[in-house]
Amino acid sequence: MKAAIQPMRARWRRSRDDFDRAPARPDASRARDIVGASAPMREVFDTVARVARTRSTVLIQGETGTGKELIARAIHTASPRADRPFVPVDCSALAEGVLESELFGHVKGAFTGAVIDKRGLFETAHAGTCFLDEIGEISACVQAKLLRVLQEHEVKRVGGTGSFGVDVRVIAATNRDLGALVASGKFREDLFYRLSVVTLHVPPLRERREDIPILAMHFLRRYAAENAKPVSDIAPETMALLVAYDWPGNVRELEHAIERAIAMTTNSVLRPEDLPPKCVETAGASGGATVASSLSLRGVVTRHVHRVLREARWNKKLAAQLLGIHRRTLYRLTKRYGISLSERERRE
Repeated sequence: MKAAIQPMRARWRRSRDDFDRAPARPDASRARDIVGASAPMREVFDTVARVARTRSTVLIQGETGTGKELIARAIHTASPRADRPFVPVDCSALAEGVLESELFGHVKGAFTGAVIDKRGLFETAHAGTCFLDEIGEISACVQAKLLRVLQEHEVKRVGGTGSFGVDVRVIAATNRDLGALVASGKFREDLFYRLSVVTLHVPPLRERREDIPILAMHFLRRYAAENAKPVSDIAPETMALLVAYDWPGNVRELEHAIERAIAMTTNSVLRPEDLPPKCVETAGASGGATVASSLSLRGVVTRHVHRVLREARWNKKLAAQLLGIHRRTLYRLTKRYGISLSERERRE
């Protein structure tokens, strides 16, 4: 298993002590829910840090449930537009005519039911960011109008005769292969290139299994606090099953599994029987017993902390920074999991 070591440099990547006992605080932006220390997530974090302060459009690609909107919010939060609106739009949830009206607005009398002028979401997002989720689902007509917004920075309301300027950064996301849609003629090539100035791939959870323990503890802390339940930990054999499962629904599915476990358990520590049956059955069928012996919580944490300490040359202050936790928390982790710090005390 690879260890991922990277300082959390961008301001939206706050300290993530996912083994701390402090309850999670609700966050409207949910940007803090981007939890991970794996190598694939390090690449995501680095890209976000680089692109956030630019005006470039960003295309976020990834499977359902990987957290594409969270990444988009993180880019916005770390950008100069952070105090301006972040407007998300699920392009797959609206019919073509409704989506067109929602995005660009309409004038009174443009169609039946248009009894007043209506601002579109691009106007609402002026000086801020518009996040277009499931961009691969939009029609050819909407694609043409969106291209004009990106090229000319102008919006024309449905039924209107004039255009007006808008200053909106566009971040789009899809779980489809836009390149294949372009090749099949279902998506405009010029729009594809406009949207993909920067392309960011969010890895599925099965490709960053070392993040599962800290994600699981993150969600445990939140839902235990929200439900006022005294659940404080996850048993090693339970964690091994979580790591072994492939999570086709990715982080969203993991979050729901932990929320369900918190709701159903009568224990202070999550046991295998608290998990959804498919997690136990599928992980067991794929060799969960073997995984349990090699990917226990103790093993994951110990190897990760050891590697971070080696990268920091046993400087505990630096190691805590690399882990994104407080130094006191590092001491608690090492004590809890029996990780020795005595070899290089003099290097501190």
